[in-house]
Amino acid sequence: MVMFKKVKSFAVAFSEPDKVYCSGDKVAGRVLVEVAEVTRVSAVKVLACGVARVTWAKGPAQCRQEMEYLRFEDVLALEEQPTDEDGSVILRPGNKYEYKFGFELPQGPLGTTFKGKYGSVDYWVKASLERPACPTQQVKKRFEVMDPVDVNTPELLSPVAAKKEKKVSCMFIPDGRVSVSAQIDRKGFCEGDEICINADFENTCSRIVVPKAAIVAKHTYLANGQTKVFSQKLSCVRGNHIISGTSESWRGKTIRVRKLKPSILGCNILRVEYFLQQIYVSVPGSKKIILELPLVIGSRSGIGSRSSSMASQTSSEMSWVDLNLPDAPEVPPRTPTAPPCYLDIVPEDHRLESPTTPLLDDPDGFDSPIFMYAPEFKFMPPPTYTEVSPAAAREQGPGGSGITRLDPSPSSCSAAQVDPCINNNNNNSNNNVQ
Repeated sequence: MVMFKKVKSFAVAFSEPDKVYCSGDKVAGRVLVEVAEVTRVSAVKVLACGVARVTWAKGPAQCRQEMEYLRFEDVLALEEQPTDEDGSVILRPGNKYEYKFGFELPQGPLGTTFKGKYGSVDYWVKASLERPACPTQQVKKRFEVMDPVDVNTPELLSPVAAKKEKKVSCMFIPDGRVSVSAQIDRKGFCEGDEICINADFENTCSRIVVPKAAIVAKHTYLANGQTKVFSQKLSCVRGNHIISGTSESWRGKTIRVRKLKPSILGCNILRVEYFLQQIYVSVPGSKKIILELPLVIGSRSGIGSRSSSMASQTSSEMSWVDLNLPDAPEVPPRTPTAPPCYLDIVPEDHRLESPTTPLLDDPDGFDSPIFMYAPEFKFMPPPTYTEVSPAAAREQGPGGSGITRLDPSPSSCSAAQVDPCINNNNNNSNNNVQ
């Protein structure tokens, strides 16, 4: 919303402000105008644009390229509002004026709304308010567009596999080799899906290697015949260390696809691709072995893949602590008996939390350290209980419980609680002294 001296408010409002539009959809809205004093308006124009733009600096030169997806222009008119011969109207204070507009997005592939390090794909509607002898006032509002990517095509449902081997040397002396082979069941995934990885690792060199897998986003920008590539690691899982002369296998190891923008593959100056770039192996003192498996992140998921993904999510989030059996009958609470329940005597703020202690820092700067979880201690040790001496039990009589709690405070001790044998010994020692 823009405010000026004579124009109280000037804004663009979409009919469906939260909608994500696709090719062929109709975009409708209003241009809202409110004035603070009598104002003559020559025209209200609207311009809708969709542009992919790439720019970065290369030394003193500037690499810049644009690609247009959408361009729509129109001159708006007020309904049931008298106009002059030149088409201008007079707006009066106290009224809210609405100029309606609408247009359709072009058919065919459109670039998904995107903002990256060296480029972006942006869609907006800009309204212009023209008045005689006054500068043109403008307001812009963006809307989001998505180019649907269907991951249920035969190409994206087919499995992807690759294999790689690297010879390792130390001071130009051969030191064995490290090999990795991996396969995923399909190529296309959506947000929330889990990628199931089957991989085999073999280490015959003298070093300890660590297998890992990561989802990597690769942004490619093209301008003026130059190419700029930006890669970013999004999520990662790792396996156990593989010592010399041993091998490791992953069967069904999963990595979850978090919230990501769909792949952009149809733009000539900007591409957004994803890879299960690692399966990769960290070899100390040597370059990593990187095995790239291409992925396509889409906006539609098949029923089977989505249900299996949700089932795996449910099973992974369950634990024995919060497992509920719906068919088990409810057992009424029992009356506590001596000794008392620890829940009643230990306050909640005295209960210990489970500490998390770093066990091993990952040498790879992108990955998080491994953590070791100590067992949980919910309660403090129980209070001390003991049986009283037979003399005290006889003094209590037949109705006594026979069990009492010791009070460590010295002020609570009395002569009646002292063992009579100790009193007899003290009396004998006094007689001998006399």
